[in-house]
Amino acid sequence: MALGFWQSTLGKKIVMGVTGLIMIGYLCAHLLGNMKIFFGPGEFNAYGHWLRVMGAPVLHHQWGLWIARLVLLASVVLHAVSAYQLSRRDIKARPQKYVHTKPRMSYATRTMRWGGVILGLFIVWHILDLTTGTTHSGGFQEGHPYQNVVDTFSTWYGNVIYIVAMLAMGMHVRHGFWSAAQTLGAGNHTRDRALKAIANALAIVLTAGFISIPVGVMTGVVS
Repeated sequence: MALGFWQSTLGKKIVMGVTGLIMIGYLCAHLLGNMKIFFGPGEFNAYGHWLRVMGAPVLHHQWGLWIARLVLLASVVLHAVSAYQLSRRDIKARPQKYVHTKPRMSYATRTMRWGGVILGLFIVWHILDLTTGTTHSGGFQEGHPYQNVVDTFSTWYGNVIYIVAMLAMGMHVRHGFWSAAQTLGAGNHTRDRALKAIANALAIVLTAGFISIPVGVMTGVVS
């Protein structure tokens, strides 16, 4: 039954919707934690330490963090695979391209595919930069996330990569939240306006919030 659900078009759309909402929830929580950087290194480094001990004493050191990582990784993989397979099905269903593009197709709709690719590449870079320190500039310091963030956004390429990715993320969230709501049956004639407002608000708040961090470093507010 589970296999049949996964193989169906509706099943893949539901998987995309649910995993998309999980990732949006993660982004909201991640942004709240990242805002602590504006309260100084002590506050932000303490938050980084808490991530490694959350769930203690029930959970062992970093178990809570790894559980969150595995849930997020599973969501990203299922989301990407579903999106790819649905795209392939759509192409097979209409092998001839449309003569005319839909005139009211939004910018977010047209860029969902390459936006997802940008975000996928960004996630890899972000992990190598601030989690493992593999590509980090300025000397990665384990247990000092505040200084590591400042190092990254003290480089022009760190700012460019991050800001471009966050703009793509905002467009992805805006369209993705709306699509998930429709797929999961939350949308109707009376709720559509509110759902669109929520989608727009989420996109704006998340984009502006995350971009405020490199801007804070560039302007010296975070140093």
